[in-house]
Amino acid sequence: MKTLLIDMDSVICDLMSEWHKRYNEDYNDNLSIEKLQCWRSEDYVKAECGEKIYDYLDEPGLFLHLEPLPNAIDVLKRISKHYDVLIVTSSRTYAYTEKEMWIEKHLPFIGKKNLIFSHRKEMIRGDMLFDDAPHNLIAFKETGRTAVAMNYVYNQQVDVPRVNNWLEFEKWLSTWK
Repeated sequence: MKTLLIDMDSVICDLMSEWHKRYNEDYNDNLSIEKLQCWRSEDYVKAECGEKIYDYLDEPGLFLHLEPLPNAIDVLKRISKHYDVLIVTSSRTYAYTEKEMWIEKHLPFIGKKNLIFSHRKEMIRGDMLFDDAPHNLIAFKETGRTAVAMNYVYNQQVDVPRVNNWLEFEKWLSTWK
């Protein structure tokens, strides 16, 4: 059975909407995921915020209440019957516990025993990585394995197969050898 490594933030759940909402409320701005032309969020916020944009990722409760992306849970249920699915995510402070709780609530059929925290996803054994971060996609592809991008403006420079949503990912999987 092939092993799929699947990222959590902006692949399974909608991190950007809540993260940007908190920033926009505090800085009276209109940041959105569509405006991010590259991975460096600090390049798209007001100067007085700068790298403090990442402080929101340390706020208790942020990761616990994120919404699943459309069809993510249903597709994960279906594909977990045919693949070994591991959730591989990077994390900061409070997010470890909150991400475990999120998995237990939304993905009990996968469970926290299949949750791996890593900043170096290419080091995890698996046949395919489904992610959004350019650095993860590039590093995984360089190992000779398959990387698939959840398609966002900020990862367009990475030459890997890409999908716009979970239904497209499921269809792509059906053709993957």
